[in-house]
Amino acid sequence: ELKEEFTRILTANNPHAPQNIVRYSFKERAYKPISYVDQMAIHFSLNGNMILKDSDEGRRQSIRLSTAAEKAPVETSAVTSEETEIKDEESTGDTQAAGDEEAEGSGTAEVAEAAEAEEPPRPRVKEQKLANQFNFIERASRTLNNPMRERACQSEPTPCKNFSATANQWEIYDAYVEELQKMERSKEKEKTKVQIAKREEEKKKGRNLTSLESQSDDITKISKAAKIMERMVNQNTFDDIAQDFKYFEDASDEYRDQQGTLLPLWKFQYDKTKRLAVTAISWNPKYKDLFAVGYGSYDFMKQGQGMLLLYTMKNPSFPEYVFSSESGVMCLDFHNDHPYLMAVGFYDGNVAIYNVKKATSQPSYRSSAKSGKHTEPVWQVKWQKDDMDNNLNFFSISSDGRIVSWTLVKNELVHTDIIKLSVEGTTMQGPEGLQLQTLGCGTSFDFHKKIDYLFLVGTEEGKIYKCSKYYSSQFLDVFEAHHMAVDSVSWNPYHLKVFISCSSDWTVKIWDHTIKTPMFIYDLNSAVGDVAWSPYSSTVFAAVTTDGKAHVFDLSINKYEALCTQLVVAKKKNKITHIQFNPVYPVVIIGDEQGHVTSLKLSPNLRRMPKEKKGQEVKKGPEVEIAKLDKLLNLVREPESKA
Repeated sequence: ELKEEFTRILTANNPHAPQNIVRYSFKERAYKPISYVDQMAIHFSLNGNMILKDSDEGRRQSIRLSTAAEKAPVETSAVTSEETEIKDEESTGDTQAAGDEEAEGSGTAEVAEAAEAEEPPRPRVKEQKLANQFNFIERASRTLNNPMRERACQSEPTPCKNFSATANQWEIYDAYVEELQKMERSKEKEKTKVQIAKREEEKKKGRNLTSLESQSDDITKISKAAKIMERMVNQNTFDDIAQDFKYFEDASDEYRDQQGTLLPLWKFQYDKTKRLAVTAISWNPKYKDLFAVGYGSYDFMKQGQGMLLLYTMKNPSFPEYVFSSESGVMCLDFHNDHPYLMAVGFYDGNVAIYNVKKATSQPSYRSSAKSGKHTEPVWQVKWQKDDMDNNLNFFSISSDGRIVSWTLVKNELVHTDIIKLSVEGTTMQGPEGLQLQTLGCGTSFDFHKKIDYLFLVGTEEGKIYKCSKYYSSQFLDVFEAHHMAVDSVSWNPYHLKVFISCSSDWTVKIWDHTIKTPMFIYDLNSAVGDVAWSPYSSTVFAAVTTDGKAHVFDLSINKYEALCTQLVVAKKKNKITHIQFNPVYPVVIIGDEQGHVTSLKLSPNLRRMPKEKKGQEVKKGPEVEIAKLDKLLNLVREPESKA
């Protein structure tokens, strides 16, 4: 081992010298890498100015000083002494070579005298006077200026044509008339868009622009990028919730014996809606993550302004669009074919159409006292298929007993009363023998999915009327449904005969519209605010009660009680108002009186599909769902037929 040799090759290159120095080249006007690198490394340098008297250098200096003193008798000696003093003070150099040069010219006067005393006088030798290195010399350098170059180009002359015409009085008159007509047309358009009287008020109130458009041009340029960034940040912030939404399936459902749970996901809230209640929720038919929330108040003593917000599940921290209104929003509905249009009903009896595409907080079209608005709060609005002239139209129901069809004709909302709800046996004797009919109060309605003319109306007296669009004077049928106001009525999305109703009398009832008595009755021990059928199964529905609980039923699994009853809102004063199923994902959204919207995921037991049997394909589709509900209804109908 000791005899083993290790060879090391020493090179002149410095390993620590940088290889990528870049300098600015004024010639080429660009940064250029430098090919040559200084490889020399100085390990130690020391600058000194003391010289031994006996050394050759010392002797040489003493001789030089003595000769200089002899040449210039008095003046020069004074100058040299001054120079030497200065040299003693400022004796620092950059390199050893510089130090040596300084040393040559910086011997002190004392050293010179001592040398003269020791050495015998020598013959005079003409020596050149050393230049004082501490003298400041101005040096100037001049850079070359690039010669100016002139460049010119010549374009072909534009072709010219001589044109001449004579204008008589008629032509001038026609031109003026045409201009006046154009001006009149533009004025008409402006009138329809915004009512002239309210323009000043709107400006004062300040427009809450939608989040897409902001005040300055600079922000609008990056608004799309900023929105994507905001969504990415939110996804990172709520990453655990996003993971739960996408992948989490509650494994404990297997041991629960058909019971299910609701897993809370995102909570949507906005600062300006803290004191408002959620009065309406609706999913967008095109974008499955987008939903609209209407804010108002159910307390007639505390009526104020309303808000209409559009949230997406991709950004739970801030709404996508914000619209404000003078009166509380009571109901809303998205158009199926034009998902950017929303019909909205207000507490003051007005209805309006909002266009999400337009960057303004005001509705595109709005009813007024002149155009036949309701006199009481509008409780529900529903879009219908376009009429014969392809005009957009929707229906509204109000406490004033009118069911009104609103049609958009030439940028104006035109109303036609379809039905006036009257209460039987309440004709009052008015003054001078007049017969006064008491009007019923409509609270909810729903249109049949297949039979276009058929719809149901729920009233404050607890009755449900089956009506037709074509018979305004008469009801097709009357159901003595509830003892208190019917809060919601809804047709089953699969079965054409079945509908569900809920009421403040604590009950949810399921009906066959051909039979006067309910098929199923469920008592939920508290006033029921809303009920909704699930989009994936004909037998699953969910209801919310004012005690803060959500109830999910699946009739095919358990006909008698809910599979899941869960407290969603913890505060005592807070009440749940609305529930909606997402059309695609296993998610429900629930709104409450504090202005919060909570999204919850249904556990596997609440969305159970038929099991696959070996060698058989599982049948899916509407026919299977209809058969599933028919089977249950037959069980209920059988005792009646026997009797």
